[in-house]
Amino acid sequence: MAKISGFRNILTNLGIILFFIVLSYAYLSPLLEGKVLQMPDIEHHKGMSKELVDYREENGEEALWTNSMFAGMPGYMVSVIYPDNLARYINGNIRKLFSIAGFLILYMVGFYILLMSLKINRWLSVAGAVAFAFSSYFLIILGAGHMSKANAIGYLAPVVAGVLISFRGKHLAGSLLLSAALSLELLANHLQITYYGFILIALLGIVELIFAIREKTLPSFFKAVLFLLAGAIVAVGMNFSRLYTTWEYSKETIRGPSELTSESENKTSGLDKDYVVQWSYGIDETLTLLIPNFKGGGSQVNPGVDSESYKALQRQGVQNPRQTIQAVSMYHGDQPGTSGPVYIGAIIVLFFVLGLYVVKGPEKWWLVAATVVSVVLSWGGNIMWLTSFLLDYLPFYNKFRAPSMTLVIAQFSMPLLGFIALNNILSGKVEKKVWLNGLKWSVIFTGGLSLLLAIVPGITGDFTNAADSMRFPDWLMDSVIADRKSMLRTDAFRSFLFIALASGALYLWHLKKIKATPFIALLALLILVDLWTVDKRYLNNNNFVPKRQAENPFPMTPADKAILSDTDLYYRVLPLQNPFQDARTSYYHKNVGGYHAAKLRRYQELIEHYLQPEMQKMVAGLQSGSAIDSVFRQLPVINMLNTRYLIFDLNQAPIRNPFPLGNAWFVSDFKMVGNADDEIKAMETFNPAETAVVDQRFIEHVNGISIAKESNGKIELAEYEPNYLKYNFEAENDQFTVFSEIYYDKGWNAYIDGEPIPHFRVNYVLRAMIVPGGQHTIEFKFEPKSYYTGNKISLASSLLLILAVAGYAFAQFRRRKALPENE
Repeated sequence: MAKISGFRNILTNLGIILFFIVLSYAYLSPLLEGKVLQMPDIEHHKGMSKELVDYREENGEEALWTNSMFAGMPGYMVSVIYPDNLARYINGNIRKLFSIAGFLILYMVGFYILLMSLKINRWLSVAGAVAFAFSSYFLIILGAGHMSKANAIGYLAPVVAGVLISFRGKHLAGSLLLSAALSLELLANHLQITYYGFILIALLGIVELIFAIREKTLPSFFKAVLFLLAGAIVAVGMNFSRLYTTWEYSKETIRGPSELTSESENKTSGLDKDYVVQWSYGIDETLTLLIPNFKGGGSQVNPGVDSESYKALQRQGVQNPRQTIQAVSMYHGDQPGTSGPVYIGAIIVLFFVLGLYVVKGPEKWWLVAATVVSVVLSWGGNIMWLTSFLLDYLPFYNKFRAPSMTLVIAQFSMPLLGFIALNNILSGKVEKKVWLNGLKWSVIFTGGLSLLLAIVPGITGDFTNAADSMRFPDWLMDSVIADRKSMLRTDAFRSFLFIALASGALYLWHLKKIKATPFIALLALLILVDLWTVDKRYLNNNNFVPKRQAENPFPMTPADKAILSDTDLYYRVLPLQNPFQDARTSYYHKNVGGYHAAKLRRYQELIEHYLQPEMQKMVAGLQSGSAIDSVFRQLPVINMLNTRYLIFDLNQAPIRNPFPLGNAWFVSDFKMVGNADDEIKAMETFNPAETAVVDQRFIEHVNGISIAKESNGKIELAEYEPNYLKYNFEAENDQFTVFSEIYYDKGWNAYIDGEPIPHFRVNYVLRAMIVPGGQHTIEFKFEPKSYYTGNKISLASSLLLILAVAGYAFAQFRRRKALPENE
């Protein structure tokens, strides 16, 4: 009987997974028509990764470095494959098989595993999985193309399931599940989500420790911790190459410390504080968890042609009001902008509050603590006293921006507590009078608040934010406010309605008017309708385009064609329209700008101190009618980066810079400076064609050298690959040679005639070396030990996990086989 039951259990789970697949494709139905989701971040990724992808396809190996963004940077966080992490085959096949629907399926399957691990009713677990997966933020990030974030969220629930299983006594099973899920979680490569997952698990560990002390079960607690640590070590080992290279690189990026001492109060050992808190959730904005349009929805949401704003535009005689209304944003929250609210569902909030009354034990206190921590951290700059303290003292917290993202924890903890509560009620673990009292107060709190806001929305504030005065004239503002009030009133009543229906269904079950299974089905339907209809506001069929349109998001323009007609091996291009949030140029050219959240810090500081001011000077000079020669002579940093072309209009010929310094050149002098502050200041008045600025830490490379004031030598680039540069050098005397390449000593090695030779940093970001007189071949090779050593560790760890899982599965098979037929 046990064997038959086990077989039925497998078939049932397969049926549930099939239901998740069908539901995902029903939501993303244009996929069945051969269309693809148009995702801005994926379009950017295609631009930034083009050089790396092309190299991989042509050579069958990884370049690891790209010169197509920010004049050169490691490709670790752009597009690098780590071949010896065998978990990548699982993740890759899910994506190939299901396309974008795979993420929605992963959300549901992962949360279903978690609920089942807690012994929640199977059908209630299905409903809970649907509730978790269709939380608005999880769909919004799919529309934006935040694939690594979605992947990391999807694997978070199985990671937590492994921890819970181990703490409940099944140490080996929990450890193996944790190891497998965490390996995939880390493979997703969204360390911010993983970090929030660790916060969630840390809070669980603290609560479990408190209960273990109180119940005198410390040996079992520490045994579980040891098993979990072993599983985590294997998972980290599987991802060691990626983690090692990322850790090594991160110290040199804007997520690492700056050597400049200016604005020290805004600095951390990671990101600057003002950059971290730009996207902070408003304190009152937290009510979007209950009412989606509490702050007007997303920044691109407009009131439509039936609105008071549209009528005001018509009264004012505005031409083409249908077009103008598109610029009237209903969002009035604290963030600079948002694609949509974090809405977990009015029904989920109802049952989360009910869980405060009916759930006992460590799960309750863990999930309540996680929710509170999540919400408070999301406020970011709105409680700067706390955020500043955490940025200074909480390990790694300052490596991540956008505090609003911490609400991912609440989107996990609130439905989990809610469905634990429902399971306790349906299974009879809670006395009727207790849960009925809890239901009464939960409805009063959630439904009453929703109804109050529906009746008197004005009590929430004035429905404006700081940006409104710059966006809307006075004659329009009253109408905008009226439309925002109307949106809140409508959605508040909507939430009240779903709360009334869900609580009414539970009460009907209590009265035995419906049985448990129909009640769960009705509840799941209500939750799905609630979330589905809100999600469709932000991710719908309009987000899909024909596949051919998405394959090349950057059609070639006249400017691109003109630049590409220049067949020299290597030069750089600078777009003048939003250059440092631009991946389009990287699709075709070696970009001085780019689009990436982890650019090298020194390059970011070069942008702020020189590139942006030089661009402004250049534009002003050209607009004033100054001669091109006189304008470009005054742009030393742009010139030292070998910027040959500037794009000001994609449909017109580019501007050609007459004075780029080329791939390499000789200088006749150098200036030694004491630190980074002096180094960047010295560049205010230097001529990079003649002088190099050298930090004193590299004094050993230039001590005692004799530099020829004039040189009849030459150096030219002979071969180019993103990770390999070859130069032909010829000169009578030793030459102080500067290369227009970004200095990064965690992998770039220099060779003269095949022999290693040291190189050093000059001009804040560039490479240089002293080359002896004569004829030589100079090579730069990108050979990061962190990548190659890490891959060996990843392979060993992958094999270890495979053997451990296979051994456990074999042991379980033999145990089941040995069971008597009637058990």
